[in-house]
Amino acid sequence: MTSAVFDLEAYFERVQYRGGTDAGEETLRDLHTAHALNVPFENLDVFYGRPILLDEASLFRKMVGERQGGYCFEMNGLFSLVLGKMGFRARNLLARVILDNDRCTTKTHQVILVEAGGRRWLADVGFGNNGLVAPLILEEGMEQDQFSHTYRITNHSAFGHMLQKKEGEQYLPLYAFTLEECFPDDFLMANHFTSTFPGSFFLTMRMCTRPTRDGRVTLTDNHFKVVKNGEVSEQPLADEEEFTSLARKHFGLDPDRIQP
Repeated sequence: MTSAVFDLEAYFERVQYRGGTDAGEETLRDLHTAHALNVPFENLDVFYGRPILLDEASLFRKMVGERQGGYCFEMNGLFSLVLGKMGFRARNLLARVILDNDRCTTKTHQVILVEAGGRRWLADVGFGNNGLVAPLILEEGMEQDQFSHTYRITNHSAFGHMLQKKEGEQYLPLYAFTLEECFPDDFLMANHFTSTFPGSFFLTMRMCTRPTRDGRVTLTDNHFKVVKNGEVSEQPLADEEEFTSLARKHFGLDPDRIQP
């Protein structure tokens, strides 16, 4: 289960996965959950102007070999490679992030359509803002619980399928996508835009986040937030030293990357 570049066993160890390796629903769900819980979403390389490389060797080296995190094109790029090597039928798609509940961006978020168990699934380990823990069955209107999180997929008249997350008694939109096939150059272009365009959110501040089984942990330049069983705990950061300490403790990040 290895290649000259990509060692699946090393990936399994990185995400603390100890389940089966068949291309079935249970494997997909458990592997997705392991990746989401153990590899943080973070934009440090983007923020500091380091190149974001999407080739197989670079993705494996950064997130497995160096045990760092990444943002959507890296996280879902790596996960898609893993699925392919395990025998899953997986197709990479592009989504429009929804801002302020009603304004859609251009297609700047990578997601994955996976076939398993005779059904189609939305897989996404790389959405930093209340993203999925486990894959969702691609069926509109179905409420789907994931630990303390609840999601559903609905229809958007202009943009296709829409992913929503339940917050209290209402559902808030996260992103919209179609099943139109995308190609490697599409992701290179979208990645180039999000990692270099002066107006890109990822260049405005550092962000590290990961879901937990009962909530989410998020760190930004001057703020630390923990959501647990619906309860929110927040604190401002005193200085750069505290940012580094929290990034290491909660996200396992290398301090040399935190402060270049």
